[in-house]
Formats: sequence, structure tokens, C-alpha cells
Amino acid sequence: MSDYVVSAIKYRPQCFDDVVGQKALTTTLIGAIRSGKLAHSYLFCGPRGVGKTTCARIFAKTINCEHLDSNGEACNTCDSCISFNEGRSLNVHEIDAASNNSVDNIRNLIDQVQIPPQMGRYKVFIIDEVHMLSPGAFNALLKTLEEPPSYVIFILATTESHKIPITISSRCQKYDFRRIPVDVIADRLADLMDREGLEADRKAIDYVAKSGDGSMRDALSILDQCVAFNLGQKLTYDKVLETIGAVDIDTFARLLECVLREDVEGAIDVVDEIVWQGRELGRFVSEFTWFLRNILVVKLSQTEGDRLDMTKENLERIRGIAVGMDESTVIRYINVFSDASASIKYSTQKRIVLEMAVIKLCRPQMETDVTSIVERVRFLEEKLDALQANGIQMQPVKQSSSAGEKPAGTDVDPDAIRAFQERLSKELPQAEYEDLQRAADNWNEILGKLSSPARRYLERNDDDPGSRAKLILADDRKKLVLMIPLTDDELPKLYFEKAENVAHVKSVIEEYLGKSVEFEIVCTRNSHKDNTKLEQENILEHKADMAHQVILRHIAHIYAADGNAAGRYVPKPRNQIGNRTLAAAGRADNSCDLSLFC
Repeated sequence: MSDYVVSAIKYRPQCFDDVVGQKALTTTLIGAIRSGKLAHSYLFCGPRGVGKTTCARIFAKTINCEHLDSNGEACNTCDSCISFNEGRSLNVHEIDAASNNSVDNIRNLIDQVQIPPQMGRYKVFIIDEVHMLSPGAFNALLKTLEEPPSYVIFILATTESHKIPITISSRCQKYDFRRIPVDVIADRLADLMDREGLEADRKAIDYVAKSGDGSMRDALSILDQCVAFNLGQKLTYDKVLETIGAVDIDTFARLLECVLREDVEGAIDVVDEIVWQGRELGRFVSEFTWFLRNILVVKLSQTEGDRLDMTKENLERIRGIAVGMDESTVIRYINVFSDASASIKYSTQKRIVLEMAVIKLCRPQMETDVTSIVERVRFLEEKLDALQANGIQMQPVKQSSSAGEKPAGTDVDPDAIRAFQERLSKELPQAEYEDLQRAADNWNEILGKLSSPARRYLERNDDDPGSRAKLILADDRKKLVLMIPLTDDELPKLYFEKAENVAHVKSVIEEYLGKSVEFEIVCTRNSHKDNTKLEQENILEHKADMAHQVILRHIAHIYAADGNAAGRYVPKPRNQIGNRTLAAAGRADNSCDLSLFC
């Protein structure tokens, strides 16, 4: 059996000085150890592979070291350090919460807490991936975590600190681990390659470091993979790309060049090349999106070098590409590929998703969103500028003075234009009471058809019923009134003071009904209670009116049977009938007491 050990384990740091990329954090821990001001529980948070568990182990070894050096580091020569390095220390207990997340597992841990250390001063419990504990397990740990024995220290490590209950995190000293910079990872990888006696181009090392995405462990795993694939050979940039299935910046630049020329065929050829090379398409979409992001940063930032993790050669290449691009264009490209990145993860036809995204970049006229429309306008402006630069001037069309003559420079029939305008100006039929009530009852459906700005000012906070706009009938039953409660600010009032915004809401209502309506918007600071009362009164009046109609139909039937019966009915004005109408209409036997109306 081989004695091979992966680099992530073989070169795991054994002291705080070996930990890279977390200088501020390790300095703080060393200071706490030297001063003897140790907390009873710590919470280490951060991305994967940045040194959380490693620092926890070093911390556990150092606080039990019998002979600390002048820098506050473990001596690695005492019995405690030797037992720890050999993996037989009884003072350090490491638990994987992903597989030991039950209440029983935590109760067993609590039982071990009661036993003092047999060697050394502290007993350390490292709970990795602590966010995986069940709610019951967290509750079981709570009291012990708050008041452990003086010889016990808890170290909780997690990649998802937001999943930790506040009752747990508030009892811990929290340390946030950061992603390791690309140059720091690259220097570490180069040092390890020298130790192993292997040759590698700096460009290849830099790309492996970038592929690690801030994780030293991921970068070391990728490096091991590349070394194994190219055993006995010098590690080059091209071999790294071939090994991990990545795409270099030259391919990105060629694809972008085809897109800017609107060369769909050329762009599809680049995609075909990527597919036949065996590149992982999801990774390509992600990296091309990042490539576009870098272009945008170069366009907008004066200190882009601090925000881009790349070589100087690639940075100059990005700068040259960014010069000829517009910010809005880059943003549209990023939006399209961001959508493709979300879709390609779960798609069985990844190539088709990628090709559709590329075609959308080349053909902005296929899209109807604002950024695409802006892009189309920009393209037309560039075409016009090019025509004018070539001496071609755009002349306005002149109206002919003769009535029977066609306008100069057009073949459009004037009669057809007039007919079209007449159709547009044709008035809709006037909405009746039932139509207005239908609009009020289905206001939420109408709201969904409005423009985004209008919806934003009308919906406001859905959790607060008092902030929602209501569509009701006016007292005369001939007009719709949109009641907008003003809560914290005057923004809705300012927005709907513009006639075009009111006209927009009115047109949507008319389109929904297919009829013309009288419409008004009223902004009020009435309380939610007042608005609810107003709405209830409106509903009550509606029901009373419907009941009135029902009674009239009853009277019509009576008149058909006996002409004299209806002669005794003298209708009173509806506003005098009041709620008696509703009471009469609601009888179980559907009878009608005509004395109510006489």
C-alpha cells in the first residue's frame, strides 16, 4: 500500500505562523493565549478550506503546551504536544456535527465534559459543521456552553453562520475567517512545488490559485490533480487548462469578439469548439460571467487592480477589450449569462442553454427588457453615426401640398393612415355599475397588469394591510376611486400627481373591462381602521343595491300574476329604504313584504 498523502493533509499547518491569509485572526488568538484571557467558547466562521479547523487544532495544542516559546507558539517537544501531533491526545475531542447531530450525541458529549483532563490544563471540544445540529441538540448544548467547567473550552466551526441560533452565537467569541487572496495561495503553491522538486510555470500556478476561489484546500486538491495528470512533466498553463477542463482568456475574448460583431455563426463555432474539447459547460458559463464582471470593473473603477485577481498580462488584455465596450452593454451580457448560469445547473441540455444565451447576446432585438431596448437604440445610433460619417445625411420627410398626392419619400397610403387613426380613436362603451364593481372586486388582478413603478407605490408593504391601495366605487356609483393610504412618506402622492401616471392606471382598468370608466386617485392619511370602514360601507351599499334589484324582480312577477298587486307598490327612493331592503331580501323563504316600500 502506498504511503502517499495528499498535499492538503501533508502540508497542513502545525503552528499559527504556518497559517496563511489569516494574519489578524491568528495574532488575536496568540495574544489571548499569552495573556491567559481565554474564553470558554469560540465560533469560527468562514468559507470552506480557509483554515477554521486547522486553527482550532493549533489553538487546542497551544493552550496545553507546557513550554510556549517567546512568540506564543507551541514547542512541539513536550509530552502534550507530542501526543497531539501523534493523534493520541485525550484532551482534544473533535466531533463532526454533520453525522453526529442528534440530542443523544450531544448528551454523550456533555457526559465527557464532566471528566477533567488527565494531562494538561484544558479539555477542548471541536464541533465541526456545527450548523448541522438539530434544534433539540442545540437546546441540549445551550446550558453547558454557557457555563462549562473551568477546564473546558468549546470551539464551534461552521461555513454557514446564519444557521446558528442566536442563543448559541451570543455565548461565543466569534471569529470570521476570510477568503485567502490569490497571490497568497499562489506563493504557497509555488513553495510546495519547490519542496516536492517539481517544475511549474508561474502562469500555471496562478491559474490553479485562482481556481481555488479563495480556498487553500481546494487549490491544493487541484494542484495534486494537475501533477498526477502530468506526472514527470513540467506543469504548464495549457496542461492545467486541459486537466481541469477550464477555458482560457483567449477563448473568452474570441467569443466576445463574435458577439460584438453580431456574428452568430462564429459564436456558435466557439461554443462547438468548447464542447468538443470536453469543457464543463456550467463552469464555462460561470467563468465567462466573471470575465464580463472584470471588464465592467475596469470600465468603472480607477483602481481596478485591487479588485481583480489576475496576472498583469491578463489585466492588460482586459483593459484593451474594455475600451471598445459600453457599460450598459456589459451589464446586459452579465444579466443574460447570470440567467443561463441558474438554468444550466438543472438542465439536461446544457449546450442548448449556452447557445441560446450566446444568441441573445448577438441579437438584442430578441429581448424586450429595458437593457436590451437600450442596447438596440445604441446600435441604431451607431449605424446613423456611421452613415453620417460617410456623407449620407438623414432628411426629414416633407408633407405634400397637394391633397391627392402622396407625401414625398414614402409609399404609405394616406387613406390607410386615416383609417388606422379612426380605429384608435374609437370610443369604448361606458362602463355600467356591474362593470365598476367587477373591477373593484378584482383589483389584485388589475394590479398585476400595471407597470413596475406603479405597482411599487401601490403595493408598498404587503405585511401591513393599512398600506395597501384599495379600488372602490364612488358614492354616485358611476366612478371608480383608488384610495392610497400614505404611511411613512409622500412618495405615492408625488408619483400620482403626474397626469400620465394616473392615465396609465385608468387605461389598464379600461383594458381589463373593455369599457370606458371615470377614474380618480385619492391619497389619504386615514388609519387602517378608517379605510376598512370605508370599504365595508361600500360593500354594504353594493349588497343593498343588489337586494333592491331582487325585490323589483319579485314585484314584476307579482304584477304578471295580478296586475292590481303591483298597483299598491309605491317605490321610495333607494336611500330611504336603507338596510330594510337588505333584511327583506335575505329572508329564508324568499318572501317579500311590500309594506316596507309603501
